[in-house]
Amino acid sequence: MSISSDLRASARSAYRQLYRASASTFGGDSAMLTAFRYKMREDAISAKSETDPLAYEQYAKHAKEVAEFIKRNIVQASRLPKQETWSLRITKDTELGDNETIKNPSSSKESQRIMYYSTLKRASSQRKVPELKEEDIEESFVRGSGPGGQSVNKTENNVQLYHKPTGIRVSCQETRSLSTNRMLARRLLVAKLDALENPGLSKEEMKRAKQRERERRRRKKAKKKTKQIELESNS
Repeated sequence: MSISSDLRASARSAYRQLYRASASTFGGDSAMLTAFRYKMREDAISAKSETDPLAYEQYAKHAKEVAEFIKRNIVQASRLPKQETWSLRITKDTELGDNETIKNPSSSKESQRIMYYSTLKRASSQRKVPELKEEDIEESFVRGSGPGGQSVNKTENNVQLYHKPTGIRVSCQETRSLSTNRMLARRLLVAKLDALENPGLSKEEMKRAKQRERERRRRKKAKKKTKQIELESNS
């Protein structure tokens, strides 16, 4: 099946809405704006090859929903120089509610739903890990610094990578070996791209989620033990 011209026009309109919404929301943060638009382009290129009209229409609908959401619900903040206060970047589209949702929180089961570690783990295993392309990287080598003697301080074994599509920079000087540092720098860059494209589901974030799950189970076990001791003492 082919995609009709009306559907393609709808998708272009959705893309423009998303483009304008990103400019309005992330206008004060060039790195975030670049990363967001890079993800937009990747999704748009992927959608171009779609031949199912229903799936194509769903893509356009989703893009419009995302545009509306970020325009109304995302507010950026910047720390004021030499102060402990933050400045909020509120636009004309930012949705400003009242305190009723805090005074009278919803008691529905949906609002109280908890995302357990097992659910996160399953979602993480199904995520798409970003592929690192060498043509997207600018690599440079600088002289190392810190402990390690002449083999570190007089050799260019500090590897610095710049990811052109997202503007992310990483550097690595973990070992004295240049080849090992090049490998580790790429691994670090992939981890950062993973966190950018899969928020809450990347490898590093799953490690933190696992630690939180361990602490939750430890507290639950201690609470159960305390309750059991109280019951035994009262009997």
